[in-house]
Amino acid sequence: MATDRPAGILFDVDGTLVDTTYLHTVCWWEALRQTDQPVPMATVHRSIGMGADKLLDHLLGPERDRDADQRLRDAHDTLYGEYWERLTPLPGAADLLRACAERGLRVVLATSASEQEVGALRRALGADDVVDTVTSSADAEQSKPAPDILVAALEQSGLDAERVVFVGDSVWDVVAAGKLTIPCVGLTCGGTSRGELAGAGAVAVYDDPAALLAELSDSPLARLG
Repeated sequence: MATDRPAGILFDVDGTLVDTTYLHTVCWWEALRQTDQPVPMATVHRSIGMGADKLLDHLLGPERDRDADQRLRDAHDTLYGEYWERLTPLPGAADLLRACAERGLRVVLATSASEQEVGALRRALGADDVVDTVTSSADAEQSKPAPDILVAALEQSGLDAERVVFVGDSVWDVVAAGKLTIPCVGLTCGGTSRGELAGAGAVAVYDDPAALLAELSDSPLARLG
């Protein structure tokens, strides 16, 4: 029976559990400005959630001169690193993870952040006691909207796509989950609207982790229990 198999929740971290979306936006905007390739900040924000490779293709075009790509990545990483000690969890984030664990669900952080960034995110979140599995960029050949990081999260946690829900904050999260037919719950705390998330295929949308926690018993997450 399907209910004999373990169930779990895959969580995106940046912008979903930790308040970093606009930090990444500002850091990419500044990195692009430093290399004389300015892009409006609103356009940069719409790309957050992709990995660096896909983000730069999206912002600058796949036919661009790629000689500056490593400089852009390095500039972003240096700028973003200045915020690591000030990263803040989004409302209710740790409590949501603990509530999922109390229901017997495996809690998986399905992030494609670098291993160093993952460490800073986990410190900010402060919920390692209930986290079963954590991925990083080293686990995925391609970044979102490709589903590679979700495939890695399933493999490492011993979960099946039929017994999980993914929680994310960007259209790219919803698209990646859809490629594996995994239901995706969207959160608007990363700055993407309810309409955009629902339009991309999110099965439910909430304001932030606290709002999802408040309605947990009636949410798609509860159906796995």
